[in-house]
Parts: sequence; C-alpha cells; structure tokens
Amino acid sequence: MSSNASNAMSWVKDNVQQFMPGICGVAIGNEVLGGSDVELYGALLGAAKNIHSALSQLGLSDAVQVSTAHSQNVFSNSYPPSSCVFRENVAQYMKPLLQFFWEAGSPFCLNAYPFLDYMNDPASIDINYALFQKTKGIFDPKTELHYDNMLDAQIDAAYAALEDAGFDKMEVIVTETGWASKGDGNEAAATPENARTYNFNLRKRLAKKKGTPRRPKNVVKAYVFATFNENLKPGPTSERNFGLFKPDGSIAYDVGYKGLKSSSADSIVLSLKVNTYLPFSRFASFHSPY
Repeated sequence: MSSNASNAMSWVKDNVQQFMPGICGVAIGNEVLGGSDVELYGALLGAAKNIHSALSQLGLSDAVQVSTAHSQNVFSNSYPPSSCVFRENVAQYMKPLLQFFWEAGSPFCLNAYPFLDYMNDPASIDINYALFQKTKGIFDPKTELHYDNMLDAQIDAAYAALEDAGFDKMEVIVTETGWASKGDGNEAAATPENARTYNFNLRKRLAKKKGTPRRPKNVVKAYVFATFNENLKPGPTSERNFGLFKPDGSIAYDVGYKGLKSSSADSIVLSLKVNTYLPFSRFASFHSPY
C-alpha cells in the first residue's frame, strides 16, 4: 500500500467502495507505531496517503476518514496525565503522520485498556478506579485536575502528548476499549463480573455525552472491543475473551444485549443497533501497510 498507489486503489474499490455507505473510516494497520515490527513504522504514512488519495479520487474522502489506531506503547511518562509525551523512537514517525491526519481532518485514534494497566500493576492501582466504580481517584498536580476513572486519564494523557507535539486541536477517539471476561491463573481480574461492570459503566459514562477533565467540551467517543470472543486467537486466555458475545452468538455476559442468531446476518445488525452509546466499529482495516 505504501509503495504502490494502484494497490491502494484496488484495495479501496474492493473493500470500501462496494460497501458504501456502510463504512465511515479506514484504519491503516493496527498499533503499528510502538509495535515490534520497526520496518513498518516508515511505511505507515505512505500507506495512509495512498489510501486517502484513492478515496479522494473515488469521491469518498468526505464520508470515509483515514486514520490508524495507536496503543499506549507510543507514550512515555503517562502518569500523571499531564506529563505524557510521545516516545523518542516513535516521535520522528508520529509527527509527520499527525500532520497528514490533521490536514485530512482525521482524529487521533487510541486503543485504551484500563484492564491492561491494572493487570500490570494491581498492587498500586485501585480496581474500582479502572472499573468506573466509586473511588478517590487521582489528582494531577500540574493541571490540578481530578480523575475518578482511568479511561478519562488515559484519554487526557493522549491529549497532553498531542499538545506537546504541536497538535493541541486534534480530537482523540477511543477505537478500542474493553475488559476480558476470562483469563489464566495470573489474570485474576479477568472475570465475567468485572467485564460486565466495565462495559456497563462505560455505557453510562458515554451516555452522559461529556468530555474529560482536560477537554470538557470534547464529548468522549469510544468503540467497545470486542463484539465476539476470538476463540482461535493465540496468547493468554484473556486475549480470546474480550467479546460481548461468544462465537455461537450467545451472550458472554449481560450488558443489555440479546443473544445473536449466528445464521442470520440481519439479526446481528439489528441487535447491534440496540445501544447507540457503544458504537461498534464500521472501520474497514488491513493489518499491514504493505
């Protein structure tokens, strides 16, 4: 995609154009910057430009945004939120990418997981803070802002890094967030009860249609991860159990959805329209810029 514009055009025709108006964005790769494959870092911007150019030529660029989702591995010093900056080995690739997305009118897409942060340091982090439950929260001494949940703090850390990079007007959208309902022996927090609590409280948080302490006027937007448990995914047990539904269409835990009929695509679409506060991703994506 990065080295050949005709490849980008073919991909857009096959995966976006024929499905319009059902697609609102294209995610170029997933968590490329900050990932282990450093060779992909340099290909990301070219891929984004070629995909955006193809959309423009087909008259789709106004309806379909182009962006890429970042993990928190692109950040350094994210606690307290106001101290967050982009990592040095990422910044040289991030800044020209942000410039292009700013010119294209695209947001900064963040995959934010309080679950992962809590799992990495359960002795220091109050699980209630991660689950949107009642807690004393944290206080950022630099901004004198109080945070009563971790997701808001993660979003504001991204805003701080963007400000430091010179993009203080760019919007942050949470393109993935969720909680595992099952895990290995060392993943005690991965339970159906905690997963239900997180996603149920996330629904309530988004329903308020308010911003974060640092950006009170920017309404938080988030996509839940994931619709289905990925039962064939490698890695820890938690990686296969982020879904609201099991692969057969039955619910993994109850957050207000009915089970899906796996034989009927129409029933899936109708069921996903039940709740407008957790928009399920209609982003087309490919997982390599090549």
